[in-house]
Amino acid sequence: MGIKILGTGSYLPPKVVTNDDIAKSLDTTDEWIYSHTGIHRRHVAGEGESSSTMGTEAAKKALEAAGVSPDEIGLIVVATSTPDYGPFPSTACLIQAALGCTNAGAFDLQAACAGFVYAVEQARGFVNFYPDKKALVIGTETLTRIQDWTDRSSCILFGDGAGAIVIGNDEAPGVAGTKTDAYTILGADGTGAGFITRTGGMKDAIPFNPETGVPVPVEHVNAKFEIKGHDVFAFAVRQLSKVATDLCVKKGIETTDLDRVFAHQANARIIEATARRMKLPLESFWLNLEETGNTSAASIPISLDQAVKAGELKEGMKIVMIGFGAGLTYAGTYLTWPNL
Repeated sequence: MGIKILGTGSYLPPKVVTNDDIAKSLDTTDEWIYSHTGIHRRHVAGEGESSSTMGTEAAKKALEAAGVSPDEIGLIVVATSTPDYGPFPSTACLIQAALGCTNAGAFDLQAACAGFVYAVEQARGFVNFYPDKKALVIGTETLTRIQDWTDRSSCILFGDGAGAIVIGNDEAPGVAGTKTDAYTILGADGTGAGFITRTGGMKDAIPFNPETGVPVPVEHVNAKFEIKGHDVFAFAVRQLSKVATDLCVKKGIETTDLDRVFAHQANARIIEATARRMKLPLESFWLNLEETGNTSAASIPISLDQAVKAGELKEGMKIVMIGFGAGLTYAGTYLTWPNL
């Protein structure tokens, strides 16, 4: 009884870029990239593919797995930092139309790589009070389109893809939220906003014509993607291990009692250091970044779907989902699979 994950789905573009491919134009090697990141290859969105199309494909698979029709969905929350358009229309609305979820509200949520956990919490609250409706949560990213492919420090990290889950509730309105075994921590540290940045946006004022009093057209400024690697590493390891530990303390268990940890797939070194801090074997962590790279908000739902398809996520398993991202943001959810 209560709120549950009813189905999962994921999509990875067929186009693959290997480290050897990157090494053809940059001073690097497969060995160097893998030793520093744990990544061998990444999927890259091709012609006709975007965050909305990939999110749609992942959502279709999640709906099919859940046995839920599009008209049963009451809310679509899309976690993405790479929407199809700028401020609007939202990628969630594009997905809503593509799926035919005519009874659903839809919005995008931007919390960078921690966005999926944030989005799950929004959807969980929705189905808690509207148990007659289902919610669709999607993480989808086309990060390869916003990075500088001549910058060896960042272009090696990212890949494209999407993951989705369907959430449902069979309790009375407002009851599941008081009975659930799940617990979530959402957090942010804006003092580290400069650690991961991409220039652009609407922060800077545009000049005005003194004669007419209207804005003067300005040329588009090329955006620049920057990551302060050492600062991000320290923050990530500290917060991921702390959030996971705090979740376990809240539930009265030890971190060693966890069956699986689904951490944001940012960098193998980060996950390895987090595992050491949590006193867990690395085998407890789901790892796929060797094949996918960092897919930001899509990394956790892709991992969940892969674990389900592999038969490695069993009912009753104690798991946590933890992530961090630009902002800086961090988030984690403890649950007994598949209960939320």
